[in-house]
Amino acid sequence: MRVCVIGTGYVGLVTGACLARIGHDVICVDNNEEKVKLMKSGQSPIFEPGLSEIMQSAIREEKIHFTTDIAAGVAHGEILFIAVGTPPLPTGESDTRYVEAVAHSIGANLNSGYKVIVNKSTVPIGSGDWVRMIVLDGIAERQKTLIPNGGLAVQEKLPEFDVVSNPEFLREGSAVYDTFNPDRIVLGGNSQRAIALMQELYIPIVERQYAADKSLPPVPVLTTDLSSAEMIKYAANAFLATKISFINEVANICDRVGADVTKVAKGIGLDSRIGYKFLNAGIGWGGSCFPKDVAALIHTADDYGYEAQIMKAAVSVNERQRLIALEKLQQALKILKGKTVGLLGLTFKPDTDDMRDAPALNLIEHLNRLGAKVKAYDPIVSQTGIRDGLTGVLVETDAERLADGCDALVLVTEWQQFGSLDYAKMAQLMNHAVIIDGRNFLDPDTMVRAGFQYIGVGR
Repeated sequence: MRVCVIGTGYVGLVTGACLARIGHDVICVDNNEEKVKLMKSGQSPIFEPGLSEIMQSAIREEKIHFTTDIAAGVAHGEILFIAVGTPPLPTGESDTRYVEAVAHSIGANLNSGYKVIVNKSTVPIGSGDWVRMIVLDGIAERQKTLIPNGGLAVQEKLPEFDVVSNPEFLREGSAVYDTFNPDRIVLGGNSQRAIALMQELYIPIVERQYAADKSLPPVPVLTTDLSSAEMIKYAANAFLATKISFINEVANICDRVGADVTKVAKGIGLDSRIGYKFLNAGIGWGGSCFPKDVAALIHTADDYGYEAQIMKAAVSVNERQRLIALEKLQQALKILKGKTVGLLGLTFKPDTDDMRDAPALNLIEHLNRLGAKVKAYDPIVSQTGIRDGLTGVLVETDAERLADGCDALVLVTEWQQFGSLDYAKMAQLMNHAVIIDGRNFLDPDTMVRAGFQYIGVGR
């Protein structure tokens, strides 16, 4: 099938590359010329395991092309994905101006032939009908031609199209895997014709032709109305964020009563109604999805006269959890002014270069305010030289340089590499061998044997 993906961020580029991998003919559109040039060379502008290899293979097979020409993309695609960003506004609602601009451009460039316009961006509930309206506005503007007396003449037959909501459930750092091994595919729309085309698009994935385990039953495909599909995306992320905040609150109680939250999490996770996933206590959630989606759902509830108290509590717990590492540093070192603190990890989670709303940024800000010197080492940030949003921190090139002269370390991001560092040597390089394990990632006994005073979260 012919596919156009507009927007090449995490969602758009992964979607486009993976659809090309399963045999579709894909054009990816982005208005950033330098980014398009980079992607044409087979290089990914984002760090996502496996993505560059898939891009390069698809380019060689001529299954994927990159362009800044949205008209060419719209003309090419039977299915047009809108995958641009919807960043949060200060009010908590989503900024949908990029979606609006793309929808208008699609309308202005729609040609003959039936098209399915897919909302892949996380958009406010009710956006399906809104996008349809914007597309129609774009069509109307194109069809109006000025005539000499200043009047308007309407030309052309109205192009046929339908709007579908197809929310993504990709985890940064595992986005390629998640695309080929989804828990479910959600399709929201009012047109059986459009839904049928989307089902055809996903047949190789539904039948697990590219799955890690091809023996599994077919991927469930849930078809709904537009609003329900949009709500599913927000509700899923809000629930996961709430689950993390819950176990963090349990961890804070464990700290006070002498229990071990890792054992508690295992004990309650054995209950099939609860499960293990997202029961890892630490210093809170961040990234581009959870904060934005929870805030947007709270804002939507407020718009309709309902106070989402559980979601607001989840946000409040998370904001406080960002300061847990700071409190533990103060308990261990007392005065932080004049001390040097090293951060192991900067990105909001491992296997990504994304630092949006990363807990490390809060730590850096507060440590600077309290007069501490802050150093950091991150496998990706240190390697690539990315410094977006980073001030008040010295980024070191390896873990031992980080430890040298530090009064304490804080494990912020649970990169797999951090499980096998030479901690005994690092302890010898420090002024005070204190480590705050902000993700309960390290083995306490191993760290003590290496010479550290180990402090976990809820342990």
